[in-house]
Amino acid sequence: MQSRKDDNASVKRGVGAKKVRKEDDRYMRGLGDFVGDMNMPGMLEVAFLRSPVAHGQLKKITKPTNAEQNIFVAADLTGVKGILADSALPGFKSSEQPILAKEKVRYVGELVAACVASDRAKAEDLADSIELDIENLEAVSDMLEGLEEGAPLIHEQWGDNVFQHTLVDGDVESIRRTAAVKIEREYRTARQCMSPMEGRGVLAFWDSRLEQLQVFTSTQIPHIVRTGLSECLGLSHEQIRVVAPDVGGGFGYKGILLAEEVAVAWLAMHFKRPVRWLEDRREQLTANANCREHFYRVTAYADESGRLLALDTDAVVDAGAYSSYPFSACLEGAQVASILPGPYDFQAYRCSTVSAATNKPPILPYRGVARTGVCFAMELTMDALARAVGREPSDVRLDCLVKPEDMPFTNITGKHFDSGNYPECLRRAVEAIDLKSIRKRQETPEEDGRLIGIGMSIFCEQSAHGTSVYAGWGIPMVPGHEQAVVRLTPDGSLEIRVGIHSHGQGLETTLAQVAEEVLGIDTDRVRVVHGDTALTPYSTGTWGSRCMVMAGGAVARACTDLSERINNIGAHLLEVPLESVALADGIVSSTRCSKTATLEDVARTWYLKPQLLPENVDGGGLEVTAGYKPERDSGTFSYACHAVVVAIDPELGTTEILNYAIVEDGGVLVNPMIVDGQVYGGVAQGIGSALYEEMPFDKNGQPLASTLADYLLPGATEVPEIVIDHMETPSPYTEFGQKGIGESGAIGPPAAIVNAINDALRPLNAEICEVPVTPHRMLGAILKAQLAKSEETA
Repeated sequence: MQSRKDDNASVKRGVGAKKVRKEDDRYMRGLGDFVGDMNMPGMLEVAFLRSPVAHGQLKKITKPTNAEQNIFVAADLTGVKGILADSALPGFKSSEQPILAKEKVRYVGELVAACVASDRAKAEDLADSIELDIENLEAVSDMLEGLEEGAPLIHEQWGDNVFQHTLVDGDVESIRRTAAVKIEREYRTARQCMSPMEGRGVLAFWDSRLEQLQVFTSTQIPHIVRTGLSECLGLSHEQIRVVAPDVGGGFGYKGILLAEEVAVAWLAMHFKRPVRWLEDRREQLTANANCREHFYRVTAYADESGRLLALDTDAVVDAGAYSSYPFSACLEGAQVASILPGPYDFQAYRCSTVSAATNKPPILPYRGVARTGVCFAMELTMDALARAVGREPSDVRLDCLVKPEDMPFTNITGKHFDSGNYPECLRRAVEAIDLKSIRKRQETPEEDGRLIGIGMSIFCEQSAHGTSVYAGWGIPMVPGHEQAVVRLTPDGSLEIRVGIHSHGQGLETTLAQVAEEVLGIDTDRVRVVHGDTALTPYSTGTWGSRCMVMAGGAVARACTDLSERINNIGAHLLEVPLESVALADGIVSSTRCSKTATLEDVARTWYLKPQLLPENVDGGGLEVTAGYKPERDSGTFSYACHAVVVAIDPELGTTEILNYAIVEDGGVLVNPMIVDGQVYGGVAQGIGSALYEEMPFDKNGQPLASTLADYLLPGATEVPEIVIDHMETPSPYTEFGQKGIGESGAIGPPAAIVNAINDALRPLNAEICEVPVTPHRMLGAILKAQLAKSEETA
């Protein structure tokens, strides 16, 4: 990986410094503490019996003789409520997800029974010994077929298979009648499985001394899990402590309340012993990790030059069988309508989006939530417009992008772009990929017969969404002020407590850098405490690229308040007026004397020598809690342009990525090194979306990729070296001008890569509108073009 912007950031301190992650030391030494590492005396292990069919009436469950006390079905879970994640969006239909299936199963992998034993192997043996009597029902495995009249019903009381319908009904009719150019396309994105290195896991036990349920779980949202467990188990919040230890990747997969968490918690209370469940990869692939299955029917209208005038779209998102807590079943579907226009400025827009129920696992929020799909649809449409008018795709985009002089800009769906220069981002990407040389290369056939193509995608990423956005959704979780607690310890070190949780973003480092920026304290003397509801302020957790905006802002505010208390004590120790002192590099100094007071001097005075404190000292001491919300809570808008060069083999249908460049703007970068890592990791996932990853289902709703031999992930040889160029346009609404950028890398690759493939296929008049672009799909597109050509000449 290369970064074109490599200035003096490496020698900076605080915000903007390229610091190696503090947490990596323990990870590289094998000292991380994950749920799978935990062992407790008397611990029991759980294996779940999961439904083998996608849709059926659950007639009878027969437990083996002499094992009834170790096998639990829905009727055994007394006092437990199902998971309910409703939304206030108009027309939303509710679906309660049972912890263990009762009466009916609605997808392969749905929990049916929990089996408890001294080890996992014995628990799995118990699961194998259970007899299920299920009357098969016709399954809905295709979301479009499920919307047709007479389709089997997932939830009979609804009368259809629609969770919710969102409509942005703009007037495109007048433009339709007069537009010089009209193109129509249908796009599909495959259902995928998130693949963090660590699967899900939960360990629970009942602390009889505290009369408290303690739950250790691999999650991004410990406080929200606590709230969900409270609702399902009927316990008060103070009776539940949720701890998220080290988490080996999340990507949204660990951003929901799990039925497994509720079941394991109940079992721990039932047995009065520690109980643990660790997900295996087969469970993860077939039952738990589904996302991103979209369909788009797009009609675009443009003038003679290809400038976009209006967009008319119908979209469907496969939301699976139930609504996931807390984000609901409409997280992707309802967003599609509002974010499809991306960074473009045009006159008229209509979009109808359906969140469809199917006999598949519930859809989850995967990195880039909805944006990857809408970027794919929008950016392939922009390339199709360019081909229709015979212009360079980058030139058509330049005509349509929001201009920097119009920032801040409120777009056609009411999204408020805070800052940026989209045309410059595009121009830099064109330069980085050397468009002219690629066009010249295409003029001469390659010696190996491969075809060269260049493609790009440009998009914006709304992040750090605030109260107004989620209050409008009416889901069980609405973010407010993000809080942070900072405390100077007696030896002058700093402890930060935050309610968010890190699962690979380097937050233990970047939040320490924020403290260093404000207080001048070295990051080695800062300890970040997170992931424990007993120790940290309430937070909706880590999702939506919100942490550095929200928690970073809260830490900055708390450190600023703390600095005022430090200066007051320091001025008294130096015997100078308060207005003459300043805190820098962790030292209080004054213009009135040569003496200084260190953070340790101040801390020791407060804790150990209170007789030396000034009379007006703040009784709150050296511990401060502060909350933070940006000036506008509509979110920050980072953006990026991805540009890629590919070589395709028209005989084999294979794709090789030859060159990849990204120009991105995440505002002020707190740690550019970590940002590069985030972008690079996201691109690897995006390449998987574009070329490899797919969870297919047969007509009976059976998942067809149950192992990593069938579900393909990109490896080191599939991810090229990437050039990253940072622009850093500050947001006017955040503490340091930072923007969320954790999902950016995963959004752009499918659109950019498929545009490059279609560019390479132009001589063959072939076009692909679906991902992943497998060899089978590419050869099918080429064959279709050949047949069309032969029919024309016949």
